[in-house]
Amino acid sequence: MRPLTLRRTVWTCAFLAAVLLGVMLLALRLGAVPFSLGDLGENLWWLASGQSERVSTDFRLIMVEIRLPRILLGILVGAALSVAGAGFQALLRNPLADPYVLGVSSGAAVGAILSMLAAPAYPWITPLAAFFGATATIAGVYFLGRREGQLDSGTLLLAGIISASFLSAIIIFLMTTLASRDIRGMAFWLMGDLSTALPPGLLWIFMVFFFAATGAIYTTASDLNLLLAGEREAMHLGVDVTRVKLVVYVSASVLTGLAVSVSGAIGYVGLLVPHVIRMFFGSDYRLLIPTAALGGAIAVVFADTLARTVVAPTELPVGAMTAIAGAPVFIYLLRKRVP
Repeated sequence: MRPLTLRRTVWTCAFLAAVLLGVMLLALRLGAVPFSLGDLGENLWWLASGQSERVSTDFRLIMVEIRLPRILLGILVGAALSVAGAGFQALLRNPLADPYVLGVSSGAAVGAILSMLAAPAYPWITPLAAFFGATATIAGVYFLGRREGQLDSGTLLLAGIISASFLSAIIIFLMTTLASRDIRGMAFWLMGDLSTALPPGLLWIFMVFFFAATGAIYTTASDLNLLLAGEREAMHLGVDVTRVKLVVYVSASVLTGLAVSVSGAIGYVGLLVPHVIRMFFGSDYRLLIPTAALGGAIAVVFADTLARTVVAPTELPVGAMTAIAGAPVFIYLLRKRVP
């Protein structure tokens, strides 16, 4: 394996950023109302050069007010899920760990359903309630996962699985109390939905928390490389294992809670994207974390584009698209690793 250098990191991230830009342009062009490449380029140039008065009303409505906010939300959600997945896989030293393994998505769903029952007239409360539900689940699983004052990876995983099962039962119960007009919307949200654009204020809050949590995980990248060899070996090499576990667990859980609160449960992104990134670029977390963020953004934006166009004008849940594409990839990776 080639040694990691700053030059290699920059060029790898630049390549993935270029791919993401291409996927963004594809997502802007395609949809129930497609635009030609010429119209897209011309109107984007007018917007970028400050000639917004020349932009057509249809383009402004569809591109600027509907598609672009959705694409930006997909980028943040995909990056958050992928970074969280890479963090959980390192924390639990389990390649099958993903952002939903600790019950965070179920906690967010419980919060969202409770907000719909308590304040149906205020839909903007739903993402906030979902985030608080995810936060409460994070805290509960953390305390259940402690043994003798230390955060134990195995106990944490079991606590997450048990919490997810319990919260799933609560979700089923609460779904039966929703009005019939709300059940379909909630079911669609639970399968992953990016159609509801965040208000600018909430979008900025999402970005601040995303960069803070991702930065916190990145500060532990070198320690995570050592943890792959085992906790005892890492401790002998001077790693503060308890601190690293706490930072990664809290940061990855916050990223998952943010993503689920605004998009519902989009599966397979946090599980598969880190695997695919490792296949192409190696397992050094100093490179894996930024490339996983870009890879997750690419995956979610592309999946959302398919969800909008496959049966247009009807939309499919984004989570359904990631599952359809992700399950075969996961089976391939699983069979490839089995001798």
